[in-house]
Amino acid sequence: MRQKLHVIQKSLREECGVVGVSGLEGAAQLAFLGLYALQHRGQEAAGILAVDDDGEYRIHKGVGLVADAIKQEDIADFRGRTAIGHARYSTFGESELRNAQPALVSYRKGKLALSHNGNLTNAAVLRTQLVEEGAIFQSTMDSEVIVHLIARSQLDDPDDQVLEALNQVEGAFSLIILINDTLYVACDPKGFRPLVLGRLGPGIIVASETCALDLLGADYIRDVEPGEVLKICDAKIDALPRLAPTVPAHCIFELVYFARPDTRLWGCSVDAARRAFGRQLAKEHPADADCVFSVPDSSNSAALGYSVETGLPLELALIRNHYVGRTFIQPDQSDRDFRVRVKYNAVREVLEGQRVVMVDDSLVRGTTSRGLVAMLREAGAKEIHFRIASPPIRHPCFYGIDMPTKEELIASRLEVEDIREHLRVDSLGYLSLEGMKDAVKEHGPFCDACFTGSYPTPLTDLERGHVATARR
Repeated sequence: MRQKLHVIQKSLREECGVVGVSGLEGAAQLAFLGLYALQHRGQEAAGILAVDDDGEYRIHKGVGLVADAIKQEDIADFRGRTAIGHARYSTFGESELRNAQPALVSYRKGKLALSHNGNLTNAAVLRTQLVEEGAIFQSTMDSEVIVHLIARSQLDDPDDQVLEALNQVEGAFSLIILINDTLYVACDPKGFRPLVLGRLGPGIIVASETCALDLLGADYIRDVEPGEVLKICDAKIDALPRLAPTVPAHCIFELVYFARPDTRLWGCSVDAARRAFGRQLAKEHPADADCVFSVPDSSNSAALGYSVETGLPLELALIRNHYVGRTFIQPDQSDRDFRVRVKYNAVREVLEGQRVVMVDDSLVRGTTSRGLVAMLREAGAKEIHFRIASPPIRHPCFYGIDMPTKEELIASRLEVEDIREHLRVDSLGYLSLEGMKDAVKEHGPFCDACFTGSYPTPLTDLERGHVATARR
């Protein structure tokens, strides 16, 4: 077992990438490739579980990026036509190997494994109840609640056990559950997190995003719909009764930032959505400037849209170091912009004496942006006009996107003009909520709680005082 990662903060929240394979030889190796495409969704740990024709389970998990956590030799002897995988990024929790997925247990119906993307908003309440009933938890992740609910069910059929468990949990979950050699694929009734189905030859691929299907050469079939529960055995798909119907609320921040631009979510091209955000941002907040550039890489498409709408030339004014991991040795020195300088470098030849528009997808704490502005000034930028391709983030996310506490969100503490002064830019403009939603309205409705504070589901843990697992 690899050593435990550093502890960040205590909680159960995580944003992740999941993949499942059914009916294909070498399923584990395919799942491994699928996780590569989903690397952006989780960089702290990864795992793969496969079951062979004799019902033997093999699992490997490790910390770090997919290529570090799982070596080819680790899964070389993984046989079988069924496998699931998981790439984990704990958004506010303990980052250690015991929290890596897939989770695996033995119970009275055989083997039970699970890969989960999202966050349960009543996990602490359920966990307390289960512990009082005698359940013993092996991790701090919220996903283990689902494992216990299935394993402790008094119902006899695994189909019914899965449905009973999923009807007890609240919040966001895109799930791949493996019971013996059968996959159960489910999405919460709001459809917060993406999950797609694809076909590769005679087999079925399930993944968080279509970019994983593209890497594997699989054909996209459709999205897993909100509240849908599917049973997949040897590539045959059967629909189980749906979870309680409600109005969908896809996470719009997936389109703003989190998903890969080459992915299609809920019928929408992520790249096209971000370009539309950029065009609308330019209409709402034009600038008298010489050029526009992005904070690479997540805002590249928005900057393209801004450039097209304004006619300002798009430049490469910031270069990102793609070889910087999530952790690195930071010297004991007082340069508070050190992390920014490790990740980015300014191109003086583009910036010197220029009035520039810097486009970013979102503004969270503001620490990175302030460091970038200082870097641009040092490189000779004459004026800096900062444009954000989303509205001010004033509220934490409880559905699986990594965001800090409300007090740490700069827009929850300061007005726009105060933020401008704090960042030391010449002007600051956010995309309006109406403009953002209108740009992708045909693909909604969406959850916009991080912008508005209007949460579409009960926040049971928070309401019952479980502050250790809830962001206020």
